[in-house]
This record gives sequence, C-alpha cells and structure tokens, in this order.
Amino acid sequence: MLLGVVLLYVGVVLVVNGIWLIGQAQAAAAARRAPAVGQASAREAAVVGASVGEAAAGQVSAGEAAARRASAGEAAAPSAAAAVSRAEASPMFIQNREVAVLNIFTGFVGVVAAVTLLVTGNRAGDLASVRAGGYILLFAFTYLWVSFNQYLNAGGRAFGWYCLFVAITAIPAGIYTLQAADGNTALIWLGINWFAWAVLWAMFWALLVLQAPIARLTGWVAILEGIGTAWILAIVVLEGELAF
Repeated sequence: MLLGVVLLYVGVVLVVNGIWLIGQAQAAAAARRAPAVGQASAREAAVVGASVGEAAAGQVSAGEAAARRASAGEAAAPSAAAAVSRAEASPMFIQNREVAVLNIFTGFVGVVAAVTLLVTGNRAGDLASVRAGGYILLFAFTYLWVSFNQYLNAGGRAFGWYCLFVAITAIPAGIYTLQAADGNTALIWLGINWFAWAVLWAMFWALLVLQAPIARLTGWVAILEGIGTAWILAIVVLEGELAF
C-alpha cells in the first residue's frame, strides 16, 4: 500500500513537472523567434540566447533570466522580452518556485515511505522491502534535488548526471521485477514502468548535460508517463483492484 501512495504523488509530480517543462520551452521558443527591434547589437542577441538557455536547463524561467541579466546591466531586445511575457501568460507556464512546492512534498512522501520500508524490512530480514525502500529513495531524491535547483537557481548538470545513474539503475530493476512477477499484474505493470522511467530519466540527462533541445518533448513524455506508469496504477492499487 505504501508503494501505491508513493506512485500517486509521483504521477501528479510528473504531470505538473511536464507542464512546467513545456511552458518553459514555449517561453524560450518565443524569445528565439522574436525579431530584434531596430539594429540589435550582437551583445543583445547573446544576452537573449543566454537567458533562454538558462530557462531550458530548468535553472530559471526565461523571464527571470532576462530580468536578472537586465539588473546586471545587460539589456535584452525589447521584442524578445514582450514575446517571453506573452508566453508566460499561457496556462502551461508555471513559475519555478511554485512547482518546487509539489516536488518537495512528493520527495518528502517518498522519503517517509522509503524509511518505513527500510526499517521494517531490515528488522524482519525482508530483502524485498529493503530493496523497495532503496528504489523509492532513488526517485524521492530526484524531486528534492529539482526543488533545490528551482529555489536556488542552481545549475542542472550535476543533477543531469544523477538522472543518468537513475536511468541505468532502472533497467536491471525492471528486469528483476518482471522475473519475480510470477503472473502478478501489478508487478508486471511495475516492471514495464521501470523501462519507461529509464527512458524519461535518460531524456533528463540529455536535456541537462548535453543541452539537447528536447525540453518540450521531455515534458510531454513526463505527462504521459505520469498518467500511465504512476497515477493510474496507484489508483487501482489503492482501490484494491491490484496488489503487489
């Protein structure tokens, strides 16, 4: 049942973070498409591009990046600022610190569930519970780290490398879960989910470390996986239709 609770909030946080990524990508694209007013200097163009790059990496929003650079004396093209403002008026646009609240809460839920499984499993000599606790912490730390970056405007490369570690770890986890499923529908579903999560976390690595222009695609994948791999599974488990 604890896993069902964790999956419920993982589903929610993946959907909301997916919407956040799409909104950030739309703001970045709007700034890139905006025509320069008059004869914009190469310096102005560089400032706009740098601001958008920070937003796509998940450090700050496109508008926040432009404002921060403007306060340091680096003026962005007015047309780009107006385009970004329009993009930020979209229902898909979520401020970094707002979505961080959900990341913190989901990470907290995961930590509590993981510690409970680790303690009880260790006392009973139940390796399955200890293993589940370790895997839950793997994801709980992800959401806590994202929220940390969103609040402090920290860089995302170290987090990106952590995502690659999670993606690689998810592959043997999926294989083991399917091997141990023994016809259990919930475990088969969970095993397939591990491979889907490996793909998503690998996309986070490519986005943050390789700076690949896949923010919008990653956002849509996060939304679909949040619904299909976590939210729906959590509901059927918590309603007693399936059990691990």
